[in-house]
Amino acid sequence: SCKNSLIVNSTFDVGDDGICIKSGKDADGRKRGIPCENVIVSGCTVFKGHGGFVVGSEMSGGVKNILVSDCQFLGTDVGLRFKSARGRGGVVENIYIRNTSMSDIQTDAITFDLFYGGKSVSEALADGDHARQKDVPALKVDETTPCFRNIFIKHVVCRTANRAAYFNGLPEMPVSNVQLDDVDINNAKEGIVLNRTEGITLTNVKVKATTHTLDAKNSKGLTVNGKKYNKVD
Repeated sequence: SCKNSLIVNSTFDVGDDGICIKSGKDADGRKRGIPCENVIVSGCTVFKGHGGFVVGSEMSGGVKNILVSDCQFLGTDVGLRFKSARGRGGVVENIYIRNTSMSDIQTDAITFDLFYGGKSVSEALADGDHARQKDVPALKVDETTPCFRNIFIKHVVCRTANRAAYFNGLPEMPVSNVQLDDVDINNAKEGIVLNRTEGITLTNVKVKATTHTLDAKNSKGLTVNGKKYNKVD
């Protein structure tokens, strides 16, 4: 729940998330209602840890107006990680990430996961969590429903990752209006996976993967290099 903060020209070497933006957990965070906002992260390096730049999962007061630029993530589990879960509430919006490089990412270069269960991405995959989350019923949207929207990622390069990107929204609250522009991810085992998204835009995104480059389902308004797909299943 910080406002008007600078994180500049700093190096992080930790066992957990390197740079993590939060604003309180569940009802306590919503009651305080103080977002983390107006933050600039620039010129930072993150070595081994769970994530390079991370939002959540305790973001119940909201997160908005964040600029991340000219950073590098070296050997982190995830590069850019956005995580939350039902019960949190809060809105994450107006996040701008640009001119960032990654290498030797152990799982996903980019992750948006609204089913975060307290596990690392590798643990969730090993436990079969992602498979169980593919088809789940929608719940009523209320103050406990988290939301990721209006996130812009531009000029990002990743050399080696297990998976290029993973978008996993809620059936009642898809990950919405995320734009990837001029993103280059190579030497990945898997490409981009989209599930329960709306208004995702991929422009000049280059993925070199062993298996698929793009796997989308349960999604609306997907635009790839100017061509729009109203519904992808």
